[in-house]
Amino acid sequence: MRIVVALFALLTFGSVWSATGVAFVHGTGNQSDAYNDYWTGDMVNSVRQGLPNSSNYVVINCQFEEYMWTSGAAGCLAGQLHNFITSRGIDDLVVITHSNGGNVMRWILSNPTWDSRYPAIIDSIRWVNAVAPSSLGTPLADAVMQGNVFEASLGWLLGYQSDAVRMQQQSWMQSYNANWLLGTAGRPSLPVGFWNVVGTDVKSGIFSGNAYCGGYQYQVGLEITQNWLDDCSDGFLECSSQDGAGSLWFYDHWRTNSDRVLSHHQSRRDCFGLDTILRNDL
Repeated sequence: MRIVVALFALLTFGSVWSATGVAFVHGTGNQSDAYNDYWTGDMVNSVRQGLPNSSNYVVINCQFEEYMWTSGAAGCLAGQLHNFITSRGIDDLVVITHSNGGNVMRWILSNPTWDSRYPAIIDSIRWVNAVAPSSLGTPLADAVMQGNVFEASLGWLLGYQSDAVRMQQQSWMQSYNANWLLGTAGRPSLPVGFWNVVGTDVKSGIFSGNAYCGGYQYQVGLEITQNWLDDCSDGFLECSSQDGAGSLWFYDHWRTNSDRVLSHHQSRRDCFGLDTILRNDL
């Protein structure tokens, strides 16, 4: 399906006339240096080499501790994306989101009349590659809001009792999906492709070659939290949530090097060839 869409875009617009760009949209948190602190330069610089002009990229830094529709979240994202596409003349934009960044991006795609900048952004997007999106929320957000042990153990990954964490509770996301967001079952489709990369497991065994990419300590933490999730999860999100909106692109082990799995932390790193997959997609 993705190949058909790409061929249609090529035949319709012609690659000669398109200026292709890529945007990296981080997940929950208040980021001021997502290039280094969230994605790392190794990931960003590897992926952007797939562009005809490798300088046509932007790394978003926004206040994704807020509700998705606020000025600090969707408003900030819209401002940075709109400035990028207008200043660079980008008319073929691939957006790469991670985790809650998929929700903020989906808000823009679902509510084009909310902000005057949204239509131009939507018109410029080829598709969104949503890596481990929290489209249906996570039980761990419910646990954090209840103030139990997860609040301390997940601070490095999810944050604490912020509005963004509150928003990602499962019942809250169910309400948003039913009333404000497009792309989930029974709702109208999103105006552009929203393609999900799903992380299916966490490996933290000391002798596991899967455990060390991105930092061993993070794998240990996610292995613990995975005990409160379905068998198919990346330690933070269940697979059903990651594939809850839009369309499935692939489960991690379908395409990664040596059929490796991607934890929620590893799916924002250049682990097991993920960066090459995203680069080739540009």
